[in-house]
Amino acid sequence: MKHTIYALTMFALAACTSPKEKAIDRHALVTRNNPEVTAMDSLSSLSVGNGEFAYTVDATGLQTFPEVYKNGVPLGTQSQWGWHSFGNPENYKPEEALVEYDFGHGHKELYATQPKEPGRAKEASDWYRVNPHRLHLGIIGLELGNEVRPSDVQNIQQSLDMWNGIINSRFTLKETPYYIQTVCHPERDMIAARLSARQPAGIKFHFPYPTGGHCDDACNWEANDKHSTTLVSEDAQSAVLKRTLDATTYYVTISWEGPAKLSEKSANYFVLTPTDSIFTFTCQFTPQVSASPILTFTEVQQASSGHWKNYWTQGAVADFSQCTDVRAKELERRVVLSQYLLAIQCTGSTPPQETGLTYNSWFGKFHLEMIWWHQAQFALWGHPELLDRTLSWYETVEPIARQIAERQGFKGIRWMKMTDPSGLEAPSKVGSFLIWQQPHLIYLAELLYRANPSEELLKKYNSLIQETAEFMYSFATYEEEHDRYVLKGAIPAQETLRAAETVNPPFELSYWHFAMQVAQTWRERTGMERVPEWDVLIEKLSPLAYNDEQLYLAAETAVDTYKDIRFTSDHMAVLGAVGILPMNQLIHAGYMKNTLHWIWDNWNWDKTWGWDYPMTAMNAARMGEPEKAVSALLMDKRTNTYLVNGHNYQDGRLRIYLPGNGGLLTTVAMMCAGWDGSEGNNPGFPKDGKWNVRWEGLQPLP
Repeated sequence: MKHTIYALTMFALAACTSPKEKAIDRHALVTRNNPEVTAMDSLSSLSVGNGEFAYTVDATGLQTFPEVYKNGVPLGTQSQWGWHSFGNPENYKPEEALVEYDFGHGHKELYATQPKEPGRAKEASDWYRVNPHRLHLGIIGLELGNEVRPSDVQNIQQSLDMWNGIINSRFTLKETPYYIQTVCHPERDMIAARLSARQPAGIKFHFPYPTGGHCDDACNWEANDKHSTTLVSEDAQSAVLKRTLDATTYYVTISWEGPAKLSEKSANYFVLTPTDSIFTFTCQFTPQVSASPILTFTEVQQASSGHWKNYWTQGAVADFSQCTDVRAKELERRVVLSQYLLAIQCTGSTPPQETGLTYNSWFGKFHLEMIWWHQAQFALWGHPELLDRTLSWYETVEPIARQIAERQGFKGIRWMKMTDPSGLEAPSKVGSFLIWQQPHLIYLAELLYRANPSEELLKKYNSLIQETAEFMYSFATYEEEHDRYVLKGAIPAQETLRAAETVNPPFELSYWHFAMQVAQTWRERTGMERVPEWDVLIEKLSPLAYNDEQLYLAAETAVDTYKDIRFTSDHMAVLGAVGILPMNQLIHAGYMKNTLHWIWDNWNWDKTWGWDYPMTAMNAARMGEPEKAVSALLMDKRTNTYLVNGHNYQDGRLRIYLPGNGGLLTTVAMMCAGWDGSEGNNPGFPKDGKWNVRWEGLQPLP
């Protein structure tokens, strides 16, 4: 009933305030957090995008100096459709990367892993791990010549106007002032720019070959013989280029206003040279020749402005301006910037990679155990349609997920971990053994339903939910001796544990309990009978294992959890058992609070990830420790750093990490709107008079 009331009253933006209190000034909230850049800083690049496509710029407002940003936040131009594979002359097959295991489920199981021994199996595994990989579609920057250096760009004043989705960049170059505006179309893979300068500079369109690297900007500039860029058509105001990279092709449509000339400088390098001091152009990337009408800069700017105003006014917001705690301003900055970043990076037709559409990590592939961290927040922040857009992809890869379950001897469908739009499972010595991505579909579909209950949603997702639960039931093992169900033969979310020796990891047990209950609820909503065997599983799942100090273990088999640093590094996934998930019969609240306190004081925090801090905060909130919840979100650790552009910095490899941003938003929504059974307003914030958080439109967690 609580959720139905929330869903029916989304239009009433007074969920946390009295009816007499003024509505939040959303324009002021967003614009006071617009990022400002005043230097050529490789970690301060800014992006525009629409969820399907994103374009990242340096301090000039375009991609003028990609080499400066290569090892920072790179100047990416990426899409959801832009993928490439190197040739496969040896004709490797996916099944050649499969290795047989026996984890005690009563049958042999085939996993796509990474063999260590040299030979064809290892070669096949290596090929499918790299291929396909996401493309950098092309650099679009100022053509300044080799004599101009980044240090020549002076007096930088750059800002991202998040209310309108436009980057405004001012600077001087050789005493000439420049003003550049950069914007992305909300529905096309298109950027538009307006340049104003007394001495107009040319615009370069420079196209790389992919590197196939694990984590890089995907730009190989030393392989012009392996790809081509040809001029397909041209007139006085536009041109179409065709890109050919092995079996991959795509098209680049450039249009401009005013006199300008497009010329080929060298292989895969074109320059558009204007003559007027004010110059505008657009550039669209498409997998086929575009049949859409050419748009002007003004038309793109207006479309962007309308889109972003709608985004900010129709969704949820949280205003920290009336809080007196000194940390509140920074928390608000992180929240607003995360709302923007996730909208441009993580709302596409396929799940997002951990570095979004900015640069490649894990070859540009996405990880399904991360989709909850990226996108659960959309259902809580008033944009369930953005989550639904991505979640629809699961239906397209259901046949592959079914094949994975079948080859491992299980029923139902087993969702892959590391993959690409095709759903092909990338071989992994860790990822293929994870199981915590399995219940995500059930959880996310439930969030969609709570945000907007409808028969359409039930019809759309119920079959996938039931088949997912069928695998989960099939995967659990019944121990007759102890009259219980156990989970084994998997690497848990805390990836320092090994599949062959891990039994009953706590987060996975709690997740199985929650998701199987939700699957039964969906059966009832759609007029189906409950599955009696599933109810038995729910009732007889093993309780979380603990030690003599009443601290929960990393797994029932990890008896040295609090002695071996391997078990107190990486994700403290035990806290996710209550936090991400609601309290359940497998868990003793006092023992969980003991565990939270021990982790807080003793965990190897330097070996954590960006979403570990939101996970800790969610646990603390449910455990009645709101001060710890706030402190976890703002803990001063490297992997909890948020750059000027809002990105969650991890380390030299992962300079951005969007699961951290998404986890932050999910946690703040929960701390404001609460969770099933919570009481009062802002239950996750301290009641010390310093946290008067105002919010509108947020939804609670289960």
